[in-house]
Amino acid sequence: MKKIAIINGPNLNLLGKREPEIYGKKKFEEFILQFKKKINNLAKIFFYQSNHEGEIIDILHNIGFEYHGIIINPGAYTHTSIAIADAIKSISTPVIEVHITNIFSREKIRNQSFITEVCKGSIFGFGLNSYKLGIFSFIKKL
Repeated sequence: MKKIAIINGPNLNLLGKREPEIYGKKKFEEFILQFKKKINNLAKIFFYQSNHEGEIIDILHNIGFEYHGIIINPGAYTHTSIAIADAIKSISTPVIEVHITNIFSREKIRNQSFITEVCKGSIFGFGLNSYKLGIFSFIKKL
């Protein structure tokens, strides 16, 4: 059984401000529960919510050797964080960066990002389906 962690940072757009199909944390948790049922024989999914850059770094360090894959949505102001990039480099678990908005609206952030450079991949999509793509990419690889 593969263990996959999802780390969400602040400003997740989970309040419906950018993506109309996302209406809050409860909806996100329901999505994860439903998705867990669909893939229960392939992987276990663990969810971590953080509101601060330092917490994201601590979570990465604490779980970095326990999981087969980590999906990170670092939040709007932490995409360019050198500290988070360093934390990703210091762990052995592969990390995929997930964005819940499309590539065109995030092109500038992507080009400036230290995180993108150290992740095993970046996924840009619309809404919560980006997480599905991230999870499936680890299931395929592992």
